[in-house]
Amino acid sequence: SFSAGLDLPGRFLFATLTLMTLIAILVFIEEAVYIYRKIPSSKRSIIIWINAAAPVISTTSCIGMWIPRSGMFTDFTAGIFFAIVIHKFLIMMIKECGGQKVLLRRFENGHFTISTGPCCCCCLCLPRVPITRKALFWLKLSTFQFAVFRPVLVFLSIVLWTNDNYVVYNLSPKGPALWISCIVGALTLFALWAVGIMFRKVRILLKCKNIIPKFALYQFIVILNHLQITIINMLATQKIIPCAPPLSSTVRGSYIAHQLLIMEMFLITVISRVVYRRKYHDLEPPECVAEEPTDKKQTP
Repeated sequence: SFSAGLDLPGRFLFATLTLMTLIAILVFIEEAVYIYRKIPSSKRSIIIWINAAAPVISTTSCIGMWIPRSGMFTDFTAGIFFAIVIHKFLIMMIKECGGQKVLLRRFENGHFTISTGPCCCCCLCLPRVPITRKALFWLKLSTFQFAVFRPVLVFLSIVLWTNDNYVVYNLSPKGPALWISCIVGALTLFALWAVGIMFRKVRILLKCKNIIPKFALYQFIVILNHLQITIINMLATQKIIPCAPPLSSTVRGSYIAHQLLIMEMFLITVISRVVYRRKYHDLEPPECVAEEPTDKKQTP
C-alpha cells in the first residue's frame, strides 16, 4: 500500500495529521458535553450539529489520507453531513432570535433583502420581500431541500459507480458526473443563498451572540470543503498536479486536499470551541423593546 512505502518525513506527517484529527475529535466531545449541560434543550442539538461539522470533515479526510482511493466515499460522507449542517445553521439563527413567532414579531414590518450572495449579489434591482411566515417557510425549504436531495444524489452516484457508469473526474456531457455535479451545485447555491438572506437580516440583532464570527466559521467550512476541493480536483484532472506512483494525478490531488482539510478543520474546531463556549445574554422580548419609547414619553 501507499502508506507502507512512506519515508520518515512522510510517516511523521501522517502521524501528525492523525494526531490533529484525534485532538479535534476530543475537543468536540468535550465541547458537546459542555453544551449538553449548559445550553437549553431547544438549542442543544442544533449547536452540537454545527460544532460537529469540522471534526467530521477532519475524520473523513483522515480516512481519505490513509486510504487515498476511498476519497469519493469520504467526500460524499462529508458533503452529506455538511448539507444537514447548512439547514441547522439557518434554524439556529431563528432559534437565537427567540423562535419563529418571536422573530416575526421583532421584524413585523421588516423586509428580507434577497439581493445577496451567492446567487443575486449583483441584482440590486430585486424587490425586498416582507418578513412573513410564508417567507420563512421558503427560506427553511431552501436549506431543507439540500439536506434531503444531497444524500439522494450521492446514493445515485454510488449506484452508477458500482455499475462503472459514474467516474468522478469524467466531466463529459455524455457522462452522469457532469449533470449530477451541476444539480448539486445549483442546490448548494440555493441553500447558501437562504442562509445569507437570513444572516443579513439578523446580524445586527444577534451581534451580542457573536453571530458574525459563527457565520465566518461556517463560511470558511463552505469555502474549504467545496471550493478548495473543486480547484484541487480541476488541477489534478488537467495533470497540473503530477502523478506519484502508485498514485495517479487525480488520486494524488484528492490525497493533498485531504491533508489540507485536516489542518484547516483542526483550527476551525479549536476556534469554534472558543466562539460557541462563551456565555451570552438572552435577547429582550420584542414587547419590551416596543414599549420602551412609549414609557419614556409618558414620563414627566
